[in-house]
This record gives sequence, structure tokens and C-alpha cells, in this order.
Amino acid sequence: MSILLNILKGKCSKCGKGDIFEKRSGISILGLPKMNYKCTNPECRHKFLIEPGYFYGAMYVSYGLTVAEGIAIYLISSIFISNPVYSFIIIAISAILLSTTNYKYARILWIYLFTKKNKELNVERKVS
Repeated sequence: MSILLNILKGKCSKCGKGDIFEKRSGISILGLPKMNYKCTNPECRHKFLIEPGYFYGAMYVSYGLTVAEGIAIYLISSIFISNPVYSFIIIAISAILLSTTNYKYARILWIYLFTKKNKELNVERKVS
């Protein structure tokens, strides 16, 4: 359950405390989120971009998220709207509006798929 919460919050896959993406103060619907180069936790400092082209596979994850959202929106809209043209318009608009969210969560899921959690960083250190 904590892994799912860390994915939703965009926390580091190694330590679960640092942020993967920078926090923005303003609301930007179509602007791509800026990813941190390393984990913001000073004890972890895990490097997210392991090699050039590491996130090309995240495009497939983003595609899967978009298809799943499109199917869900179609099923929900088909209950209320009988015209398939209107359903298509709703799906197209939602795909555009959710593109930045898909970009962000596709990268987060990709990181979690290929990074092992460091259990030593999660243990509370005793001060003697």
C-alpha cells in the first residue's frame, strides 16, 4: 500500500521520501512537469536518469494509460451520450488534458518498475 501511495505522491523509488518531479506553485495544464535530476532526499540522492534513452520505454506506459483512460471515458460517456461523435470529442479533449498527468505517471511507474527499494534508507537511525 505504501508503494502505491509513493507512486501517487511522486516519491523516490529508493527511499520513498524525496520527490521525483519539482513542485510548481502555479497551475499549468499543458506545461510538462520538470523532473529532478536526482532525489531531493540528501541521504538518498538517487539518480533518476540512469542512461541516455532510459525513459523511451515510459512512452509505452503512457500509451497504456491513455488507452485505459479512453476506454473508461467511452464507457462512462456512452451511458449519457448516444451520439458517437460527441463521445469521440470528449475522449479527444480528455486525452489532451490528461497528457501531462500521463507523462508524469508513466515516468514514475517506469522508475518503480526498474529500481529496487533501498531498505537501509527507510530504517530510522538511532542517535546515541
